[in-house]
Amino acid sequence: MEYEQIYRTYFKSVYHYIWKLSGDEHIAEEITSETFLKAMKSIGDFRGDCDIRVWICQIAKNTYYSYLKKNNRTVSVNETELQSIADPKAFAEEQIEIQDEVRQIRKILHTMPDPYKEVFMWRVFGELSFKEIGALYGKTDNWACVTYHRARKIVQDRLEGIDDEK
Repeated sequence: MEYEQIYRTYFKSVYHYIWKLSGDEHIAEEITSETFLKAMKSIGDFRGDCDIRVWICQIAKNTYYSYLKKNNRTVSVNETELQSIADPKAFAEEQIEIQDEVRQIRKILHTMPDPYKEVFMWRVFGELSFKEIGALYGKTDNWACVTYHRARKIVQDRLEGIDDEK
């Protein structure tokens, strides 16, 4: 596959994944651009052991985490994203509840152990199939599916625990 075709095919997926991971459109643009520069430089090293989308998303994830370390940053919630999630016609009280739940989910994700956190994020934010996730870890698609559902259960249980505290 030609590099330009790879870029056109996977740009949107990588950008969407990083935007959801970072919560910031500008960071997503920066990291996505850097990801494709890195991919272009190392395309000759791609062995074909996994789907190229998985390979590029792995580069993107590593680039993002390097960015966080380099800039001594933590993942933050993007207020624009929170507003777009909330229904603009909903009452202010409902919007606050939705925003609060989004913050809670982000906090939960960042406290979850690996591989649950990573598998959940690959599936939800990276929109990877269970087969692609399994390939990332050298495991089966069944392993990826089970791990994702366990991660989802952790998120649900912790959300319910937060609700019980209120």
